Amino acid sequence: MKVISANVNGIRAAHRKGFFDWIQKEKADVICIQETKAHTEQLIEEILQPKGYHACFNDAVKKGYSGTAIYSKKKPDKITDRLGWEVADTEGRYLQADFGKLSVVSLYLPSGSSKEERQLLKYEFLDQFNPILKKMRRQRREYIICGDWNIAHKEIDLKNWKANQKNSGFLPEERAWMDQLFDEVGMVDSFRVVNQEPDQYTWWSNRGQAWANNTGWRIDYQIVTPGLKDKIKSVSIYKDERFSDHAPLITNYDLKL
Repeated sequence: MKVISANVNGIRAAHRKGFFDWIQKEKADVICIQETKAHTEQLIEEILQPKGYHACFNDAVKKGYSGTAIYSKKKPDKITDRLGWEVADTEGRYLQADFGKLSVVSLYLPSGSSKEERQLLKYEFLDQFNPILKKMRRQRREYIICGDWNIAHKEIDLKNWKANQKNSGFLPEERAWMDQLFDEVGMVDSFRVVNQEPDQYTWWSNRGQAWANNTGWRIDYQIVTPGLKDKIKSVSIYKDERFSDHAPLITNYDLKL
């Protein structure tokens, strides 16, 4: 089972850059999209219903902003698109598709880089999301939570970690929350199960020569319940083409959808 997570920074822009041609070649079982930046009525058929895929969307109330989507070869048994608090639900930041005893989530955590108010909203989101993650961990089902978590966990996860210790995405409080997610809640960072190498990034600033110099951050993850740890076969970050300022994260699991 192949699962792709991609922050497309505008699903229509990604379409123009060939993203949907690429997913047809990849033949992934599930594709989780973040930052669709569109309402479904604004989308053409190729985006709404790619050949061979079922599609579900969670649009933000505000047009041209945030939003998540999931494409899957198999029709989900159930879709969940609400977490129960405003920043999650009005900004379309959570979408869950259930397939038997497996749930695949497309998650777009808030960024706090624009202003202090957004950073406080990010902390609020983390606080409210934590008990949900604990509940997932206790359930008799497995979860793959794909998405842009907007946090680089460790020094290895961003190039200029020394210069970014006071910046959103690498703040001590955010990193401590990730520590808790893995050490106390017991979730698993699927990428690091297979790949412990440095310089593995999924996002690059549009400023300067970040992409050319690989001055990036690893902020996109597929975080899984521990029952799936031994099912992770391979991981990769696709960089041969650029569809957005993020690169797609691909994970192969020893599972059938």
